[in-house]
Amino acid sequence: MIAESRLRRVGVVLAGGVGQRVGLNTPKQLLKIAGKTILEHTLDVFDGHPEIDEVVVLMAPGFVAEAEELVRRNGYTKVGRVLEGGASRTETTWRALSALGEQECDVLLHDAVRPLIEPRIISECVAALERYEAVEVAIPSSDTIVVAAPGPRGDIIRDIPDRSRLRRGQTPQCFRLSVIRAAYERALADPEFPSLPTTDDCGVVLRYLPDVPIYIVPGSEHNMKVTHPVDVFIADKLFQLAENAAPALDEEAYRAGLEGRTLVVFGGSYGIGADIVALAGRYGASVHSFSRSQNGVRVEDVAAVEDALARVYAETGRIDYVVNTAGVLHMGRLGEAGQHTIEETIGVNYLGPVNIARASVKYLMETHGHLLLYTSSSYTRGRADYSLYSSTKAAVVNLTQALADEWSCQGVRVNCVNPERTATPMRLRAFGDEPAGTLLSPTAVARTSIDVLLSRLTGQVVDVRLIR
Repeated sequence: MIAESRLRRVGVVLAGGVGQRVGLNTPKQLLKIAGKTILEHTLDVFDGHPEIDEVVVLMAPGFVAEAEELVRRNGYTKVGRVLEGGASRTETTWRALSALGEQECDVLLHDAVRPLIEPRIISECVAALERYEAVEVAIPSSDTIVVAAPGPRGDIIRDIPDRSRLRRGQTPQCFRLSVIRAAYERALADPEFPSLPTTDDCGVVLRYLPDVPIYIVPGSEHNMKVTHPVDVFIADKLFQLAENAAPALDEEAYRAGLEGRTLVVFGGSYGIGADIVALAGRYGASVHSFSRSQNGVRVEDVAAVEDALARVYAETGRIDYVVNTAGVLHMGRLGEAGQHTIEETIGVNYLGPVNIARASVKYLMETHGHLLLYTSSSYTRGRADYSLYSSTKAAVVNLTQALADEWSCQGVRVNCVNPERTATPMRLRAFGDEPAGTLLSPTAVARTSIDVLLSRLTGQVVDVRLIR
C-alpha cells in the first residue's frame, strides 16, 4: 500500500521504436538477449523494484498483443497497462502522460531498449524527486566532443567545448507529472516544436519551463541504449559479465517456495551441493542427491542421469528444481594433459550439464521449474594452465543463455551461479590450504543458489562475492 505521505511512482517504459537501425522489421525491444527479450529485461527491473508502484508500457503500433503476452507469461504484477505508442517519441510520451490521469504522481520515463538499467539508478531518481521536479540521468563524456561546421571540402571543427562540463544523457528521465505535462502542453502548442532539435523529455522541460531546475543523477556506462547492430552484441556480453544478484529471501519465502517441492542435486555429496541439499531439506523440500561417490551416478553418463531423474519422478510425481554442482578442476598445459584428463574435464564440466538439461526439461515443463548450473570467474577469459577448465565454464554460460531462450515459452527458467573462490574440497585438492577469510563458504553459495531457484530470473549469470 502506498503511504499517504508520498506520491505514487509510475515507471513508464517507452517501447515504441521499430528497430530499423539494427536491421529489424520488428521492434528491437522484442529481440532476445541473454534468454529474454530486451523488453522483458527492462520490465524485470521496474516491476521488481520496491520503490516503483505501477508500470505502464507504451508499445510499438501493431505489437501490443505481443507485449501483453510477455506481461502475462512473466507474471508482472505492477504492469497495469500496455498502450499503443505513437509515430514518434514525442507522440508516444504524450500518450503516456495523457493516460496517467489527473492525480499527481512521480513519473520515470525509460527507454525500453536500455535493458541494463541498475536498480540503484531508479532508487536515486526516486530520492531526487523528493527535492526536485525534474531529474536527468547522465554520465560524464569520456570522448572529446567537437562542434562541426560546413567547410569548403566537408565538415571542419568550429569549437571544442570543455569536456569536464559535458554529460551524456540516459534514461530514466523523471518528473512530477504536472510539470512534464505542462511542458508538453506548451511544446505541442508551439508550431515550431516539430522542427526543433529537442529529442528528449528533459529538453522539452528546459525549453518550455526554463525556471524548473533539472537535477542530474549519475548513470552508468552499462545503461546503454541498444540502437545499432553492434549494440546487440555488446549488450549480450554485458549481460554475461554483469554482477547480477538474486533477491535475498526471508525464512517465510524459503518455506513457501520449497515445502512440498522436489529438488534434485547432481554433485550433492559434498561442498556447495551438500549444503544445498541440507538447506532445502530444512525448509521442507523433498531433496534427492546424486554423485559418483554417493551412489555411482556420473553426470557424463547419459543413461545414469536419465535413470536418476526417472526414479525421483516415479517416487514424488514431480520435479521442480534441478541443480548441477558437479565439476572437476585439472590445471596444467593443454599439450601436457593426458587423454583421460581431457575427456573427464569436458565430460563432467560440459557434457554433464548438457545431459542433465536434456533429461530434466520434460519434468521441469510440467512444473514450470528451474535448472541451475554453475560456472566460475574463469569463464570470462582463457588463461594459461586453465584452458580446459575456463573453456568448459564459458560453454556453460552460453548453454545457460541458449536454454533460457529455448525454454522460455515452456515456462522453464535456467540460470548460472558464478561463485567467487569457494572453500570446496575440489579447490582444496587443486590449491591446498589458503588464508582464512579469503574464500567464500559453501553455505553462503548454497543460500544464494536457493535465492536464485526461487526467483523469476532466467538466462542470468548470478555472481556470489565475498563481503570484505
